[in-house]
Amino acid sequence: MTAHTDSDKVAIAARNVSWDWTGLPMHYLDADPVATHVVNGMNMLLPEGEVFFVDVFQQALPLIKDDAVRADVIGFIGQEATHSSSHQSLLDHLNTQGLHTDSYVAQIQWMFRRLLSDRDLTGRKAHSWLLERVAIVAALEHFTSYLGDWGLNAHAWDDALDPRVLDLLRWHLAEEVEHRHVAFDLFTHLDGGYLRRARTWLIAAPTFAILLGRGLRFLMSVDPDLDEGDRRIRFRDVRRAWRKGLFPSPWSLARMIVEYFRPGYHPSRYGSTSQAVAYLASSPAARAAA
Repeated sequence: MTAHTDSDKVAIAARNVSWDWTGLPMHYLDADPVATHVVNGMNMLLPEGEVFFVDVFQQALPLIKDDAVRADVIGFIGQEATHSSSHQSLLDHLNTQGLHTDSYVAQIQWMFRRLLSDRDLTGRKAHSWLLERVAIVAALEHFTSYLGDWGLNAHAWDDALDPRVLDLLRWHLAEEVEHRHVAFDLFTHLDGGYLRRARTWLIAAPTFAILLGRGLRFLMSVDPDLDEGDRRIRFRDVRRAWRKGLFPSPWSLARMIVEYFRPGYHPSRYGSTSQAVAYLASSPAARAAA
């Protein structure tokens, strides 16, 4: 984890990126099924999750009284919509190669489209439920802010990842660093209550971890390139991946979890805007889009 406190803001705008996944190997991260399917677990969660982010923030727009916050939220909406479609493109490709994920994605859809839906509420109840969901987005964006900083500095990825997936991840994570303050600033603008912040983090963090863990187990069970005896997830395989620097260490994750409870927390603690902008200027997909 780098100790940046860079809080410089940039104009937040979506980039019309795309990737050609032709010939992508099934195990594109270090030729390791477990490591690859940790990333694929994110690929299953992100499209639906980011559609949820967009929907919630669109509903919040009429409540915003600050023009700078409004401009940032509009840029955030555009970037998150592009993130969703980009990860969906990789998921669609993997499905064509025999990694059939529809049954698990349906469970994720139920959570975001039903459990976290509008619930046909009106008046004060609808307003309170909207604030609760804004707080959930801010909580999850705390994790992506952390991951953005970590991933831009994950040098082990440079040789271990297929270059196209590497660019997808780093483009996404650079934009997460770019807009890392937006969700928290919106929550602060509309509510900012510490109890709501802490409560939603206590809900969001374990839920996300459970979904990612269950997703990993599911992906290993349906991987068409694995024999029956290779489908088990062994702790030593996970440990090997984070020891090689392919994923954050448990201690780094623990510090991140505790950080969100700090009363003076702000996501500008994570990442460097200048580093993110520099990557986006060199990203093959972002340059092609420009």
